[in-house]
Order: sequence, then structure tokens, then C-alpha cells
Amino acid sequence: MALAAALRVPARVLLRAGGQLPGAALGRTEQADGRRAALREPSRVLVVADAGAGVAVMKLKNPPVNTLSLEFLTELVICLEKLESDRSFRGVVLTSDCPGVFSAGLDLTEMCGRSPAHYAEFWKAVQELWLRFYQSNLVLVSAINGACPAGGCLMTLTCDYRVLADNPRYCIGLNETQLGIVAPFWFKDTLENVIGHRAAERALQLGLLFPPAEALQVGIVDQVVPEEQVQSTALSAIAQWMTTPDHARQLTKAMMRKATASRLITQRDADVQNFVSFISKDSIQKSLQLYLERLKEKKR
Repeated sequence: MALAAALRVPARVLLRAGGQLPGAALGRTEQADGRRAALREPSRVLVVADAGAGVAVMKLKNPPVNTLSLEFLTELVICLEKLESDRSFRGVVLTSDCPGVFSAGLDLTEMCGRSPAHYAEFWKAVQELWLRFYQSNLVLVSAINGACPAGGCLMTLTCDYRVLADNPRYCIGLNETQLGIVAPFWFKDTLENVIGHRAAERALQLGLLFPPAEALQVGIVDQVVPEEQVQSTALSAIAQWMTTPDHARQLTKAMMRKATASRLITQRDADVQNFVSFISKDSIQKSLQLYLERLKEKKR
């Protein structure tokens, strides 16, 4: 179903701002009917927005696999902040513009062969993304139209609702242990809040990636639908969430998530230090280097 049909409003305008610097403002252009808006977004994020419907679709566009680099993390936060500051918008659908992959997760090149100062800067950006998305007052729904491991999975877990395409290649989960990395406590907390303690313990220790049917069974996603219906289903879901008065929904969301968010906020600096110390270890660097080399071999 087309976006306009799903929302029963006129089609939006999509602007691409190639080469725009991270942090540049998202420009809003009013249309004749006063209800539609075009958002100018950073080059790695496409925003299809309809102020009249109160919904924006954020499409991840960092080919080939939407790895979460430092710049990409920053641009995602900028886009969300701009939508939050515009009272026309009440909800966001998060999806991918790269075929077959939602996001491959954190960019491992940001964590390998760099300086401790760079590792700290990168991890602060990861923290910021999680905090902003997890605590957003907007309704966030993930339309997961591709593989979604590790950091990609974490991003969807910050959302209020998750729709996954029914394709056996589109697995989802926090598989950090498979790379020799330990998921930090706030990754664990987020997953545990969604699927429960025992299921999270097993998934994290084994680094499990769940295919669609198992993902639905364990509860890491809320719906599994045919691939061509992922976005329309996400739009239907967001419409349902938006029937609740914003103030009541937002206060309830904040109440439910406060303890988890506060745990990171109060330990933010220590978490950065722990990450830098861990990722700087020779054994971890060697493990990452070997993994990156295997990826390069597969591409040849």
C-alpha cells in the first residue's frame, strides 16, 4: 500500500539533500493546503513527512548495509530532534532504504585500530542515539524490511512497536557475543524489558539471531507480515497508537522507561570508560580485525 493511501492524505514531497553537513537544519517548506511539509534531511537519512497526518517515515540510507558510523548516528539523532521540535508530528516510522537490510549494526571500523579518544566519542554517540530514541515523546514504530542484527536490533528495541518482514533471511537479535564483544548493561536491559529475563539471558549468551517466526514467538517483534506489507502495517499500527491522547501516552511511556533510562544516565561516563577499556584490549582488537578481514574476503 502506498504511503499516501495508507494515511488517506495527499502524497508527501521528498527532498534529498546530498552532501549536507551533519548538524545542518532540516528546512520545512509549507505547501498550498497548509498541511503538507517537505523536510530537508542529511544525506544518510531520507524523511518522507506529512504534517497533516502527523507522521514521518525515516528511511535509513547508508549503503550498502546501514552500518551505524559516528556520522550516521549523529544524523539520525538530528532528524529525530527536528521532528520532535515540530508539533505537526506525533509519530515516526523507522525503516530502511537499503534492500535486504535494516541495519547491520554498529560500524566495526569505528571500534578497530582507532585511538581511545575516538572510541569514547563513538560510544557517546551510541549512547545519545539510544537515549533520544528510547525517551522520545513521539510514537516510534519500526518497519523492519531487512536483516537486523546487533546495533540495528537495539535501535528497533527503542521503538514502541516492531513489524518484521516474513523473510527467513531477515533475522533480528543482539549477537555481540558471536563477535567476541559483550553487550553493555543497557543493551541487556532494553532486550530484557521486551522479551523477559530468561529469554534475554539465553539470547545474549548465545548471540542468537531470530528468524521471523521465532522472533514473533519470543516477542522481540510484535508482528510478522509479508514483505510488501511491512510499511503499510507499520503505518496502521502507528495510527492506532495515535488514537491515545498524547499527554497520557507520553507520561505512561516515560513512567515505564524511566528506570532503564536513568540507569544509563547516572552511569554514562563510567559506561564510556568501560567501553574504551574493553575495546582497547589487544585480544578484542585482534578479534575485530579477524572479523573485518573475513568480511573483506567475502566481498571479493
